Amino acid sequence: MVDLSVILAGFADAFTPINLMFVVCGVMLGQFVGAMPGIGPVMAMAIAIPFTFVIDPLPAIAFLVGINKGGLVGGAVPAILINTPGTPDAAATAMDGHPLAQQGKPEKATKMALYSSVTGDTFSDIVLVTISAPLALVALKMGPVEILALMVFAFSVIAGLVGKSISKGIIAAALGMLAATVGLDPEHATPRYYFGYFELFDGLSLAAVAIGMLAVAEILRRLASSKKGASATIAQPKDMTAADRRVSFAEYWACRFTMLRGAAIGTILGALPGVGSTAAAFMSYAATKKSSKDPDSFGKGNLQGIAAAESANSAVMGANLIPLLTLGIPGSVGAALIISAFVIHGIQPGPLLFEEQGRLVYGLFGAMIMANFANLFVGQLGLRLWSFVIRAPESVIFSTAILLCIAGVYLATGGVFGVIIMLMAAALGYVMTSFGFSPVIFIIAFFLGGRFEIALSQSLVLLDGNVLALINYPIALALFAIALITMVWMIWADRQKEL
Repeated sequence: MVDLSVILAGFADAFTPINLMFVVCGVMLGQFVGAMPGIGPVMAMAIAIPFTFVIDPLPAIAFLVGINKGGLVGGAVPAILINTPGTPDAAATAMDGHPLAQQGKPEKATKMALYSSVTGDTFSDIVLVTISAPLALVALKMGPVEILALMVFAFSVIAGLVGKSISKGIIAAALGMLAATVGLDPEHATPRYYFGYFELFDGLSLAAVAIGMLAVAEILRRLASSKKGASATIAQPKDMTAADRRVSFAEYWACRFTMLRGAAIGTILGALPGVGSTAAAFMSYAATKKSSKDPDSFGKGNLQGIAAAESANSAVMGANLIPLLTLGIPGSVGAALIISAFVIHGIQPGPLLFEEQGRLVYGLFGAMIMANFANLFVGQLGLRLWSFVIRAPESVIFSTAILLCIAGVYLATGGVFGVIIMLMAAALGYVMTSFGFSPVIFIIAFFLGGRFEIALSQSLVLLDGNVLALINYPIALALFAIALITMVWMIWADRQKEL
């Protein structure tokens, strides 16, 4: 148990002017790169790590955490304003955020995203500070069979609630899983579906596929359907009232249970290595839509949808540090970069970290809390800037966004091949949307496909091909049963709508 004096000393180290400066600079940089489609906070963190070598460990790691937290807020900006997610996990935010912006309320939509993001992030940080070790032990008990069952449950919910048709949702998920098999077999390292291109040995780039299907396809569609003349990307009525520009406390408070649910989902999934914020955002969105008294309002500008997605994907950030700090296991790419920063400064995350570096750990906790407040204040100023920029003609905005997507994917993948994959994914996304198939479900399945395949192969080994052996895994058995019940219920509900 860490002494109270160590905890207080750690928080005192965090709340210093120099540390505050690095946190604010990290948040500002994170919001900026998050708002640039195709770049994202992970790339900014990767570039910044070598420069933190000459800085003391606490401000160096706090700077990286600030970039990560700011990127979560920044990614929602283009998703809401131009339906072009800055990061893959912001795709769920676009489902209700962009329709609300099209109604002439872009500031209300972005502010709701900001408030719910900070709320979910703060909830996750509180969990991290208070019960990080016990929660990490629970996550550690989730073996391959339980992880497999959790993913099957996630697929069943997302395929039924995100798309308009459950059959098309299942097909989109199957296509995403197929795309995830490109590259080396994770079990035997056998190359699959690489067609002579050795660049595909590592599989299709998530950045290229996600940006292509979710961003470039939408940009091309908007450019093709744009009318003659220089019209604004988002029309803002001149007689807009103050209520359309802000989120009132009543509106925020009405979403409290939605944000709490999203924060809980994000925290739980964030503590499980490999699941990620994208899955958390869509699971939270699907759960909110399912529990709503008016599910038909989702996808049309419902504040509850924005709150559900942003609270969940932001809560993952703090929860990712739970297995990192207590077990030395990074739960995401961003957490892996943070753990590399620890190693650069001669610090080894793991069970002994709290005992050997307790002051640094609680200093980091204090910096994370500061980053949440910095996100709130910096975001208030930044959102006004972006809402002003979006008044420019859509031909300017979308052509610039395409250039940013190309540049971002080029840098993320290290060459032109990634850009080609992005353009192919954009064409596929355009076709899927035209025929009513959800590219979002495709991306989720593609994102979880590698982890699903590993969990499946490990589960088959553990079960030795005997399905009855599942009785020894009660948590997995319960998740499989819930997934089956959910699928049957949604198929029945889908047929009832057709009648």
